[in-house]
Amino acid sequence: MTQSKTVTVHILDKDYCINCPSEERANLESAARYLDGKMREIRTSGKVIGADRVAVMAALNITHELLHKQQRLDQEVTSTRERVRDLLDRVDTALTADPETPQG
Repeated sequence: MTQSKTVTVHILDKDYCINCPSEERANLESAARYLDGKMREIRTSGKVIGADRVAVMAALNITHELLHKQQRLDQEVTSTRERVRDLLDRVDTALTADPETPQG
């Protein structure tokens, strides 16, 4: 059974108490630091005013990054599959070569 604990994270000058499983504490703290950094970048730029708007912009930026990384990963997986299929075709061709050709 997973034990949950309250973890306090500091985001954009505010503390938030969040209940999470003990084994997820490090991930939560890391996510909070990342979010805090993104929100500070946006606030420092001066282009967005208000904590709510800064939070929405940070969420959009982080989501964009995530989707972009997933797209790149999908492309890499597709490319790898194509290379594996090509190699399997080559192996299959080599193994089914003319059996009357002397081996060795």
